[in-house]
Amino acid sequence: MALIKLNNRGVRNVSEFGSVVGGSMTFIKKLTADGSGTSLSFVDGASDVVLDNTYKEYLFTFKDIHPANNDISFQFNMSIDGGSNYNVTKTTSVFRAYHAEDDSATALEYRTGPDIAQGTGVQLLISGQGNGNDECLAGTLHLFNPSSTTFVKHFTTNFTNYHESNITQNYHVAGYGNTTSAVNALQFSFSSGNIDAGDICLYGIK
Repeated sequence: MALIKLNNRGVRNVSEFGSVVGGSMTFIKKLTADGSGTSLSFVDGASDVVLDNTYKEYLFTFKDIHPANNDISFQFNMSIDGGSNYNVTKTTSVFRAYHAEDDSATALEYRTGPDIAQGTGVQLLISGQGNGNDECLAGTLHLFNPSSTTFVKHFTTNFTNYHESNITQNYHVAGYGNTTSAVNALQFSFSSGNIDAGDICLYGIK
């Protein structure tokens, strides 16, 4: 599939761009936080959510996610039983970059604390989230072929946030759910307190 359609052989005459992910992307579901709950969950077959073999890749986008509490982590887990239990065994790697507003500190580092080696607990996506009026986080999570009953379930994430100490952070997390059962639900939450505001959207990629 061509990504770019050229007219008159010139880039300035580009008239059409194809999908940069290599296939068509279909909107499935948006969940909006209103401060009344501690988590947002996408469960296949519930409330028009599709998370099955309809698509081989799923994309979650996170916009202006804001917590009720200060200095907490955003996290997720997966389920193979329709959301009754979020406890899929995972192995992951985590690294981050950060830069302080006053230019006093910078780093690019591997994070040993939030990585997981065959654990069933929640996976941290980004830490230190502030709850000031203008503080929030944003990012993406790709989940690959969750309905497979042959292979493990790979995922990659990319998140940025306004840290409570006035720094910008960029977290990258990657790993796999070490199960050959179909993953059919994902749950997102903060490490404490409610999700005060924000949207999470789910897309399927052909």
